[in-house]
Amino acid sequence: MKAYLYAAGIIIQFFTVLPLHKTLPMEKAELRAVLHLFPVLGLAKGILYAGAFWVFLEWNLPFSALAVAFIIWLLPIAFTGGLHLDGWMDWADAHFSFRDKDRRLTILNDPRAGAFGVLALVLLLSAKFLFIYETVAAGSGNAMFVLLIPFVAQLLTGLFLQYVPLAKEEGLAYFFRKGYSKSLPYIYAVFIIAVGSIYSMSPLFWVMLSCSGLYFVLTKRGMEREFGGVTGDLLGAAQEGAELLLWMIVWLSASFATV
Repeated sequence: MKAYLYAAGIIIQFFTVLPLHKTLPMEKAELRAVLHLFPVLGLAKGILYAGAFWVFLEWNLPFSALAVAFIIWLLPIAFTGGLHLDGWMDWADAHFSFRDKDRRLTILNDPRAGAFGVLALVLLLSAKFLFIYETVAAGSGNAMFVLLIPFVAQLLTGLFLQYVPLAKEEGLAYFFRKGYSKSLPYIYAVFIIAVGSIYSMSPLFWVMLSCSGLYFVLTKRGMEREFGGVTGDLLGAAQEGAELLLWMIVWLSASFATV
């Protein structure tokens, strides 16, 4: 139990902007617990985003749909400090260089942002804002699916971290991979079953889950083919991509429901 308490602190320190200035043990037991708690982090983020979504729409607060969409769009950036956006930009620069694996990894490690990275960031944030705005305009009934978006994306991040080979033996992915756990798929299955028991009657839940499974397979192949495996930057890019995909699915569902 102590390892899980330490793991919760590690998650706060590494993956949020919440101020927790404390030296914590980060041995194999704690890192294994971090991987186990990734779905909990996703649920916490989901409750925050979906709660704001629902409150702004249900409490008749004096904000336009555009303002509410902007707040929901900004929340993940503010809560995580834009942690994964840098990985998204680095992935875009490396991917669109169309070089060999070694050169792509070199570009991935370059702290400078290239033209493709900037363009990819603009497209990511613009598309996400569009999906959020039109989902907000469709009403508060979509809040329950907004909760699922970071939960499923964070779960996928844990699976990428454990099941995609490492591209290099350094960096955050290498560090957290030390927490490799044979019980991880069973623990994640319990989370999925528990959440699914609430959403099981919703076709949208199964669409989101199915598309996420396909996304995992295709992204895993892409990481291995283009980079030889996973890195911390690629994990961040994969999480941003997963969230964008899930927002798009919720947006499409809301759009067709209002036709």
